[in-house]
Amino acid sequence: MRNLFTPILVALALGGLSPVSAHEVADAMAAAARDFLNSLEPGQQTKASFSFEDEERFNWHYIPLERRGLSIREMRPEQRVLAYGLLSTGLSHSGFLKATQIMSLERILWELENHAPKRDPEYYLVWVFGKPDSKGTWGWRFEGHHLSLNFTIVDGQLIAETPAFFAANPGEVKQGARKGLRVLAAEEDLARALVKSLNESQKAKAVIAAAAPEDILTKDLPKVDPFKAEGIGYADLEESQKQQLWKLIDAYLEKHHPVLAAEERKRVEGESADIRFAWSGGFEFGQGHYYRIQGKTFVLEYCNVQNGAMHPHVSWRNYGEDFGRDLLREHVAKEHPGS
Repeated sequence: MRNLFTPILVALALGGLSPVSAHEVADAMAAAARDFLNSLEPGQQTKASFSFEDEERFNWHYIPLERRGLSIREMRPEQRVLAYGLLSTGLSHSGFLKATQIMSLERILWELENHAPKRDPEYYLVWVFGKPDSKGTWGWRFEGHHLSLNFTIVDGQLIAETPAFFAANPGEVKQGARKGLRVLAAEEDLARALVKSLNESQKAKAVIAAAAPEDILTKDLPKVDPFKAEGIGYADLEESQKQQLWKLIDAYLEKHHPVLAAEERKRVEGESADIRFAWSGGFEFGQGHYYRIQGKTFVLEYCNVQNGAMHPHVSWRNYGEDFGRDLLREHVAKEHPGS
């Protein structure tokens, strides 16, 4: 039974209360990726496996288009279990639930859009870049419509977990057995509570435009640069508003494995003096709106304009560490000085 269930059990154990390190998370990822690849037929392995240097590693998307990689619908049942086992190693319990809920919304879109073929809850794909090794440098991605999760492992112990993208359509299920489901409710409700708590002078700083853009501004670019300093600064918030901001930041970070989320939380706390919160659009539920939270090294973006503001897009980018760029530079400088 090991080949079928071990990756999932390992991942669930790591997501519990026992203290673990990033190295142990990387070990679990490598074990899950090896079990997944070993379960595949040669043709399937060819579709799922890429070199670490392949440009496909940076070719991420969140729209319903044809992709390279091996899809869930091409896998046997036991291979699907192992694919989801790999996915679970990078996420928290709540993050894994949100990811699978997002995938399940494709069935609702299929019903709403007259059985459109592009709406397929089984068209989510897995890529493995390089050789999954407990001490090596490699990466993996799990992606499909409205979901893209990218992980880069350096030296078997350092993990970069961005770009990370979650979205939901419908943002709220309006009818049927799942009526009322809002997969990304926290990212919307916490931000709205924060902006509505601002006084007029604070809002004058925080609100950067009357109308929201149509989508997140970083889109699916392989590399993004910091935005200009817009919005209200951390120092201009009252204590209760600062606590609300941290709850909102945690809603982004805590979808990932608790160890990874804790490391990112510590890093973000270290640059709190540089954090800014910017908003555009309406303040009420159902009105199109956009916001971002940015610091020196990261930006969290949210946009909900499409389909009557019932179609949220949520993104987390780390400027230097998307796809592990900074980690890889540090690795080269350490292992190959002068190169």
